[in-house]
Amino acid sequence: MNFPFDTGITRRNFTLGAMLAMTAACNTDAQSRAPVRDAFWRTWRDLYLQPDGRVVDTGNNGVSHSEGQSYGLLFAYKAGDAEAFEKIAGWTQSRLSRPDMALHAWRYDPAAPNPVADQNNATDGDLVIAWALAMAGQRWNRADYTARAAQIRSAVRSHCVIERHGRQLLLPGIQGFVNGDEVTLNPSYFAWPALDAFAKADGQQVWGRVISDSEAITRLSRFGAHRLPTDWVVINAPNQVAPARDKPPRFGYDAIRVPLYAVLGGRQSLVTDVAAYWRACLSANKPIPAWADVVTGEEANYALSAGGAAVVGRLLGSAQPSVLTNDYYAASLQMLARYQ
Repeated sequence: MNFPFDTGITRRNFTLGAMLAMTAACNTDAQSRAPVRDAFWRTWRDLYLQPDGRVVDTGNNGVSHSEGQSYGLLFAYKAGDAEAFEKIAGWTQSRLSRPDMALHAWRYDPAAPNPVADQNNATDGDLVIAWALAMAGQRWNRADYTARAAQIRSAVRSHCVIERHGRQLLLPGIQGFVNGDEVTLNPSYFAWPALDAFAKADGQQVWGRVISDSEAITRLSRFGAHRLPTDWVVINAPNQVAPARDKPPRFGYDAIRVPLYAVLGGRQSLVTDVAAYWRACLSANKPIPAWADVVTGEEANYALSAGGAAVVGRLLGSAQPSVLTNDYYAASLQMLARYQ
C-alpha cells in the first residue's frame, strides 16, 4: 500500500487508515473508470500530460512548472478524472516537492543535469495545487490529498506572506522579491478561488487580511490612461504601488490572469477598467492587443491568443473560442476561463 504524501501514519492508526484507504481506493477506481465526457479536458490531457503525470510546457522547450501541474490537477478534478489526478499529484510530489517545507520547486527541466536546480517556489502554483488537492480529497475520500493540502496552505502562510507597509503581502515566491522596503508582487498570482477556499478551511483569522490586502493591492495596480494592471508591481510605501522598474510595464501575459481570477472569484469590481478597455477595443472594431504598455501607451501589433480571447469572453459574457488551441499557456487559459 502506497501513501504518496506524508500524513503522519503510525502503527496505532494503521488499521483504521488501511480501511479508509481501501474504501478510498474503491471509490477512486470507480471514478477513474467512469467515462470522461469533457472534450476540452481530453484534448488538453492528450496534448500536454505525459503518462507519468508530468505536464509539459510545449512552448518552452518541454519544461514543466508547478503552475502547469496545478492546472492539470484543477482540470482533472473538474473533469472527474481521478486516475489522471492521482498521476499528476504523484509526479508533482515526487519531483517538485521541497525537502525542507511543503512547497514546490517552480521549474523542472528534463534536459538539465539537475532538473530542479532552482528550489524557489512559485506561489500561484502552490495555491492552486493546495486548492485542487483539498477538493479532490473531499470528493474522492482521499485523506492523503486533504493532509497535503493543509500542509501546503500552512507553508504558504508561514513562508510566502510578510508584513510590510501596513499590509500582509503575498509574495510570488520565497526568494528574490524583497529588497529592503521594496517588495515585488505579481497581481496575477492572487488566485481568489483558492484563497477563499483557504479561508473557509482555516478561518478568516488566518487568511482574511491576506485576502483583503491582496484586493487592495489589485485596486492600487491600475496604471496609465486605461488604468490597467501590469505583470509585475512594486510596493515601497503605504499605498504606493507602481509598475516594477526592471520589467516591461505591460498589461500582458501574466496580467491577463488578473481579470481571469477576478471573475472566477466573484470579484469583477476589481477589473472594471480592464472590462472597459476591452469593450472600447471591440466597439472600435479593432483586435484586442496581446499587451499594452501602461507608460507609453504602445500596444502589441498582434491580437490576444485564443487563451486571452477566452478570458475576454468570460469577463464580458461574450463567446469564447470553441476549439482548444495547441499552445500550452493559451490552452490553459482557455481551460481556466471555462471553469465553473
